Amino acid sequence: MNLQSYFPILLFILVGAAVGVGPLLAGALLGPHRPYAEKLSPYECGFEAFEDARMKFDVRYYLVAILFILFDLEIAFLFPWAVSLGEIGRVGFWTAMIFLGVLTVGFVYEWKRGALDWE
Repeated sequence: MNLQSYFPILLFILVGAAVGVGPLLAGALLGPHRPYAEKLSPYECGFEAFEDARMKFDVRYYLVAILFILFDLEIAFLFPWAVSLGEIGRVGFWTAMIFLGVLTVGFVYEWKRGALDWE
């Protein structure tokens, strides 16, 4: 086994680690350390925090986030399909149409249930 062929990879890892960790260490060692109460206080939108950070959120925030991820992934699956549409033929086309149909039924279901209505 010739280990000399792995030397460029090792060198790349070492240089990458030095570039990533070097400025952090330089800032920690050479930067000024003058903490004071206002600097160490929590910052929230330009004014003092007025509620507990562990307050409960409405479940609709999470539902909208999950729906966004779902439909964003749908688009991510459509790009490779559109690029290779000429090579996959009719079977690939109709398989994607079934996929889009199932997602459309799910979208209509969520819409009718009121998951996308914001009150």
